[in-house]
Amino acid sequence: MKPEDIKSSLIVSCQPVPDGPMDDARFVIGFANAAAAAGARAVRIESVDYVKAARPHVTVPIIGIVKRDLDDSPVRITPFIADVEALADAGADIIAFDATDRIRPAPVEALVSAARARGKLTMADCSSLDDAKRALAAGVDFVGTTLSGYVGGPEPVEPDIALISAMRALTPYVIAEGRIRTPEQAARAADAGALAVVVGSAITRTEHSTAWFREAIEAAFSARGAAAKPVLAIDIGGTKTMIALVDHDKVLEERVVGTRRADGPDAWLDAIAAETAGWTGHFVRAGIAVTGFVEAGSWSALNPATLGIPDNYPLVTHARDRLGVPVTAINDAQAAAWGEYRFGAGRGEDIVFLTISTGIGGGIVINGRLASGLAGHFGLIRGPSQDAEPLEDMTSGLWIAAQAKAAGHHADAVTVFAEAANGAIWAKAIVERSAGRVALLCRDIKLMLDPKRIVIGGGIGLAPGYLDQVRSQLGGLNSRITPDLVAAELGSRAGIVGAADLARTKA
Repeated sequence: MKPEDIKSSLIVSCQPVPDGPMDDARFVIGFANAAAAAGARAVRIESVDYVKAARPHVTVPIIGIVKRDLDDSPVRITPFIADVEALADAGADIIAFDATDRIRPAPVEALVSAARARGKLTMADCSSLDDAKRALAAGVDFVGTTLSGYVGGPEPVEPDIALISAMRALTPYVIAEGRIRTPEQAARAADAGALAVVVGSAITRTEHSTAWFREAIEAAFSARGAAAKPVLAIDIGGTKTMIALVDHDKVLEERVVGTRRADGPDAWLDAIAAETAGWTGHFVRAGIAVTGFVEAGSWSALNPATLGIPDNYPLVTHARDRLGVPVTAINDAQAAAWGEYRFGAGRGEDIVFLTISTGIGGGIVINGRLASGLAGHFGLIRGPSQDAEPLEDMTSGLWIAAQAKAAGHHADAVTVFAEAANGAIWAKAIVERSAGRVALLCRDIKLMLDPKRIVIGGGIGLAPGYLDQVRSQLGGLNSRITPDLVAAELGSRAGIVGAADLARTKA
């Protein structure tokens, strides 16, 4: 045969589990013929006896190997020249052997010479790029990634795609092998430049593939059992913290404690743990929604004026230590967006959620996926202020109260809305300016993301008359670019419901 005979092909390794129920020549022949019937262009078979037994019945090329456990060498695959000669005489078309740089019974050059003397091609089973370079210098026909991850240290889970690519820079005759267990992994190996791809355990070792499925199913059943229990949901806001036991979209129990801004996150978590001590055993996981930015379990403030916290505070770790269960943490507006998408005004469609309260937050759900990271932090954009200050600092509840004070009225946002409803000109002007900026934001969101609807929540966003004010300032726009604004259906519970669902689905 020629090396090109296996170009762009699948090779099936027909090696039963040693001493397993299929460790018999009849099964090896059956594996090989079934693989060939399904389109495999070659097979890999271990032992001289099995190669000899299969040769009369198998029409595709055979890669032959011998495995030995030696006392004086870690090399297991075809270590001796006699093994090469015996495999060739048994009918193997390609002789594969360990080509790693370790103490070995015979040099790679001698194995290559023995195979060539009998008119056979050779394959070097390598663990690294240096192995491949040495093997190619010794004259091998193919280099394989077979031993990557098997010469020391913990065994990896994924195939070594990077090594495939690196070997391809040396030679076109690269055979990808090792931990390729799914069609997607095989395709990645091909895309990386492999001439051919070997798949073994996933096809011919029933014991291994059965174990993979069993482990996945057991984990799913375990998760399903845990999902039947409520989730402890926590929403740490700028002025208060909401704590609840949540079963899907139902809040079973709920408590609210004040967020003492000066105390800091350690004290807030201590208070949460104390408040929920009586619920221990009633939940198996927790979801935390927080203002600011959460990444890799660490919490940072993007606008300290809303709630000041240390940068990269290890929220998930500290919460898990106090609560004793796995914890998922996410930005509060993103959590609320997910809650509204799953159970509220989103109704399973593309949405943007805006919470207008102490600050302005947001969340984006497109094609059933919640955008994470910085996505949705609309309150921090600076376009309307020409970069002077974040949008939320000239729109939100804190701004409304500050504007009232500047106008000579010591009133919080709730009082300002009450005064506006009673016809106070100064209060109506403040509310209108805030609503106008939110209207511009909604128009821009529509043009950038084209969501089916924009869901408005938060203490300011849901204040009487506020959403109508925003809608009125969008009048006159073309209907196609006019955003559909709807009130959040879950109200102040959107964050805890969303955080609970995310905690449940990520477990």
